[in-house]
Amino acid sequence: VSKVLECSPTNWNRFFSRLQTPVSKVRTFSTSQSSLQVAGPVWNLGRLNHIAVAVPDLEKAKAFYKNILGAQISEVVPLPEHGVSVVFVNLGNTKMELLHPLGNDSPIAGFLQKNKAGGMHHICIEVDDINAAVMDLKEKNIRSLSEETKIGAHGKPVIFLHPKDCGGILVELEQA
Repeated sequence: VSKVLECSPTNWNRFFSRLQTPVSKVRTFSTSQSSLQVAGPVWNLGRLNHIAVAVPDLEKAKAFYKNILGAQISEVVPLPEHGVSVVFVNLGNTKMELLHPLGNDSPIAGFLQKNKAGGMHHICIEVDDINAAVMDLKEKNIRSLSEETKIGAHGKPVIFLHPKDCGGILVELEQA
């Protein structure tokens, strides 16, 4: 182990000499690449808007973030079209969205049946053109949970991407 951690100039030189590529190969590569024209994205990712956490007891979760951690929280917002009630916790650089089932058909009810204590449900990332993002991602065979965008908790169009296509994470895209 001590040899792995040893940072002598000799070891660094050996390490970096293995990483070096002859200049002629780099020039050949960059010359051949300059003739290719790759279209830039027609949409861009923005900032992390929120992390959503499913909670079995919304009042208890609200009290924890407000009274114990001292966070600013929103009022409860029912979103019957999504089958949830939400409370936003302001974290300064982003938000946390506390999700609680609204009705028995709620997707959050199913999540909580599998995860009794609750837990992270999804992340939400802003995009500058959600319609372009949806079309582009469909062309790249990234599945969404709905055919079209819906209006989300912030009053903006959103779409959820299938976790099996996103490294196991449910990703919500929201129009910035």
